[in-house]
Amino acid sequence: MAARACELGRIQSHNLALKPAREVRVGELLKIRTEGGEFEVEVLEVSEVRGPASVAQKLYRETDSSREQRAKVAEKRRALKAFMPAPEGRPSKRDRRRIIQFRQQRDS
Repeated sequence: MAARACELGRIQSHNLALKPAREVRVGELLKIRTEGGEFEVEVLEVSEVRGPASVAQKLYRETDSSREQRAKVAEKRRALKAFMPAPEGRPSKRDRRRIIQFRQQRDS
């Protein structure tokens, strides 16, 4: 997953996209973009072997500014939910066709 994220340019260091084969160094600041938002993490240690997530979480630390920014985005998302209620059920066949048509027009 990390290699794919690098290929898509979702991981940056010093505003430069990283390649999958590049070595990460201790003390380096990485910007990571995911569906969940943007993270800014500092590398504390580098492991030579792959291990469980609980061990991996001890190898980096998310910056305070990153946590604050994600909290603000989450708050905005929660506020928007009040104005845009979730649909009651699945879309009908007609609705799905309209959605597909809309997406095709948007991508063109």
